[in-house]
Amino acid sequence: MKPGRFAYHAPRELDEALALLKEYGDDAKVLAGGQSLMPMLNFRLARIDHLIDVNRLGGGLDEPRVEADTITIPALVRQRQVERSPELTRALPLLASALRQVAHPQIRNRGTVCGSLAHADPAAELPSVMTALDARFTVVSADGVRTLGAADFFLFHLTTALEAEELLLEVTIDRPPAGTHSAFREFATRQGDFALAGVAVTCGLDDDGVVTGCRVAAAGIAPTPRRLTAVEGLTVGNRLDDALLAGAEAAARAEIDPTSDIHASAAYRRRLTGVLVRRALADVREAAHA
Repeated sequence: MKPGRFAYHAPRELDEALALLKEYGDDAKVLAGGQSLMPMLNFRLARIDHLIDVNRLGGGLDEPRVEADTITIPALVRQRQVERSPELTRALPLLASALRQVAHPQIRNRGTVCGSLAHADPAAELPSVMTALDARFTVVSADGVRTLGAADFFLFHLTTALEAEELLLEVTIDRPPAGTHSAFREFATRQGDFALAGVAVTCGLDDDGVVTGCRVAAAGIAPTPRRLTAVEGLTVGNRLDDALLAGAEAAARAEIDPTSDIHASAAYRRRLTGVLVRRALADVREAAHA
């Protein structure tokens, strides 16, 4: 299959790209990595009149910014670029761990971090990771800039708060404080397939191994990344011993209400998510001991 006819635009300045988005709105799509968009166009699951290729934009949109307190990933930073950066891997081990599970290296060579977030597939790794990291999304249009948290950015399956004339300019994550450990776990029937379920965890632990703060986000079980607040509440103020891990597994199963599809039943996803939560928390405990 080939896509339908469309007009191709290749702006070289951000203002030019935003002007095109304002002019064409719902009739346009932005091309960055194209690893989700182009298959959808080729199979005619989406049809557009205008394609706005932002790959020629300047302004440092293809370089992460690592600062004292924050890490910012602009719109044209490739997934593989983050995965291969020792500096980013040290600063955000959860993101690096999850990126290694995204599809295949060929996909990550072209796919952008922000592109995956804007696509908002709830089974994808990066939306749940950014939810666990409490990331901030900077959205820009010809009319101004706004910043959203993950809870406000992801609205439904393949749906975000981005308006037709807006572009996801960058995502910003605060550096985790000392004593923070993280883990990412997922299960797919084949390496590189979308996961049947996934779990991203960040935990702060004090010197005695007591959890001081915890964020747990699940992928593939709801229309958006799902915070597992019951699991988070169970861990805070306690040590990650075997009894707590078993309790967290049970809490995760009780907290979610996944749907069935051709890949897995709701009951299987519920059980799988509980197992992934327990294993991810065990990974956090091991990292803290190390």
